[in-house]
Amino acid sequence: MARLPVLLILFFSLLSFAYPQKQIPDQAVAITINATPIPAFQPDNPAQLRFGSLEFRGGLVLTSTHKSFGGISALYVQPDGEHFLVVSDRATWFRGRIVYENDRPVGIADAYSAPVLDGDGQPAPRWDTESIAVNGNTLYVGLERIHSIFSFDYDGKTFPANARPVAGPPELKDLPFNQGLEAMVFVPKKYNLAGTLIGFSEKGLTEAGNMKAFLIGGPTPGVFAVKRTDGYDISDAAILPNGDILILERQYALQRGVTMRIRRIRLEDIKPGALVDGPTVVETDVNSQIDNMEAMSVHRNRSGETVLTLMSDDNFSPIQRTLLLQFVLKEN
Repeated sequence: MARLPVLLILFFSLLSFAYPQKQIPDQAVAITINATPIPAFQPDNPAQLRFGSLEFRGGLVLTSTHKSFGGISALYVQPDGEHFLVVSDRATWFRGRIVYENDRPVGIADAYSAPVLDGDGQPAPRWDTESIAVNGNTLYVGLERIHSIFSFDYDGKTFPANARPVAGPPELKDLPFNQGLEAMVFVPKKYNLAGTLIGFSEKGLTEAGNMKAFLIGGPTPGVFAVKRTDGYDISDAAILPNGDILILERQYALQRGVTMRIRRIRLEDIKPGALVDGPTVVETDVNSQIDNMEAMSVHRNRSGETVLTLMSDDNFSPIQRTLLLQFVLKEN
């Protein structure tokens, strides 16, 4: 009888080999992303390159047979201007490398996909991942619907890992169900508000009808607002080399169709209780090569130019497109 527990242990050990435990799907899967160049931002006026304060550098229409490709909601282009990371609103990572010819994007290489893993190291298919921000080797992800923020370890070479919840202000939970943290930026050390994670709601409105935004951590945590005009909602944000913040906005109206706008906000105007606004960098509509523009990242190229990379969310719809557009910011 004393040998029975040993036999039982051996028996269940054999069962574990016959029926292996569920493995964490942590491996990256190589995928192919096909890219069709966009020769002109406005097809009816192909010679025009300047649009507001932006100069069109090039664009791509992206497609893939990978079943999870699409729904792009946030983008980070690394300082080299080539390697990138995006996340879809169905909790899937994509990374790859932008291929250039004469500073124009012409293709995507070395593309991989992987699921976003939750704090238990399991795929998080119910996470509506909408925004990302990077601080060194830490990447933050904002979730809609459950209105939460997670931080990940991120080395720029592999997919983010080791999700950890980030404490946010209680006002986050008051945002509308599907209009939560649509954009985030992290303020580096050399700027005002250094160490602050700034989150922007898509359409969480104040009593005055402006869009709620949040200062998380840093020297002056709190809540402020971005002035809402012309029916635009926030879809992403990025910080410029001088510390100013660009806000990407979108709108859909039956009369005009899809429109896109980018505004520039001064960092020094942002503080708890403030209502901030700024000049329009560009505004365009369906006469240009846009779709549901939802992701934006900023980097400097080898010539010192400030480059904006934008991507669209196709909503996994056959009548929409996944676009990658690049512009150079012109200060005059």
